[in-house]
Amino acid sequence: MMIDLKKLAAVPSPPPVRSAAVERGIADSVAYLGSEAAQRSLELDPYWPKWNSPWWHMLLLYELGEARQIPVRTSAAMAAGIDRLLHLFPIHPSDAPGADLQRDSACHCALGSMDPVLAACGIDVERTLPWVRPWFVRYQMADGGLNCDNTAYLQTGECPSSMVGTVAPLEAMLLGGAGTSEQRDFVARAAGFLIDRALIHGSQTVHNAEERGAAVAWRALTFPRFYFYDVLRGLAVLVRWAEATGQLLPEAAVATVVNALVERWPDGVVHVERQAHARSTTILPTTDRSPSPRAPTSTFPLLDATSRLGEPSEALTRQWTEARGGLLRLAHAGRLAVGSTSKSSR
Repeated sequence: MMIDLKKLAAVPSPPPVRSAAVERGIADSVAYLGSEAAQRSLELDPYWPKWNSPWWHMLLLYELGEARQIPVRTSAAMAAGIDRLLHLFPIHPSDAPGADLQRDSACHCALGSMDPVLAACGIDVERTLPWVRPWFVRYQMADGGLNCDNTAYLQTGECPSSMVGTVAPLEAMLLGGAGTSEQRDFVARAAGFLIDRALIHGSQTVHNAEERGAAVAWRALTFPRFYFYDVLRGLAVLVRWAEATGQLLPEAAVATVVNALVERWPDGVVHVERQAHARSTTILPTTDRSPSPRAPTSTFPLLDATSRLGEPSEALTRQWTEARGGLLRLAHAGRLAVGSTSKSSR
C-alpha cells in the first residue's frame, strides 16, 4: 500500500481550539501542583495513585504544551522522587530483595513518559537522573522493543516486546539529542521495532498474546496518552525519527495508518475516540510502607475535560498536523522508501 500524497496534502491545518473547560482545568492543575498537598503526595510516592497525583497532572500539562506552567519546586520534587526509586528494573528475585516492586521500582513507559516532561520544565535530565537513559539501552530486547512486564525478560525462544513499553522510551531518547553510540543504536532499533509492526500489529508471541487483543483498540485515538499507545502516537514518533536522523521511512510501514487517518479526519480536526485510562484500579500508597491496597482510580477536572469521547482534541489535532507536515517533507526529499517491512516481529 502507498500513501495518497495528494489527499494528504489536501487536508487542512486548522488552528488549535481550546475549550473553556480545558482552560479552567489547566488553571486547576497548575494550582494543585503548587500546593502543599501535591508536595506531600510526591514525598509519599512520585507515581501513585492513578490518575490523580502530581505525576498525571504534570504529564497532561506537558501533552497540552503547558509544561512551562508546572511550578519549579514541583518538577524538582518529582525528579528527586524518581531518583529515590531503584535504579534498575528487577527481573530476578535476587535483583531487589525486600523491595516492593510496585512502589520501589519504575518501569520503561513511566520513565519514558516523565523524562520529556522534566526536560520541558528545564531540568537537565542527564545530569539530574544520569541512570535513566542508559536504563532504556540496558533493557532493550532483541527485536528493539521493551516490555514493562518483568517476566517477559525470563522467556526463552521468543521475544515478547510491547508497543506500550517501547513508544515512550523512544520519544524520550529522540528528545535527548545525538547521545552516545549506544543511545543512537537504541533509537535505530526501537524505530525498527515500530516499523516491523507497521504501527498496528500486536505481538505474535505466546507470553504477550494479550497484546494481540489490545491492538484492535490502537486505531481508536486516545487522549490523554499518559503511557498508552495508539497509531497516531506511533506515526508521530516514526516521522520525528526519520526527520531527526536522516533515515528513510518505509512507506509500507505507515501507509495503512496514514490513509486511514486522512479518510477519518478530512478536515484535519481529530476527535477523542477512546478513554484508555478508564475502568482501571490503582494502589494507594501508605505512610507506614504496609502493603498498598487497591482501589478504583479517580480523575481531575483537566483529565475529564480533555478525554471526553467524541470531542475535538487540541493536542491530537496538533500532532496530526505536525505528522502530516513531516510526511510531506520526507516525500519531497525522496525519503519515503517504497518496499515492504520486515516481518521479524510478526
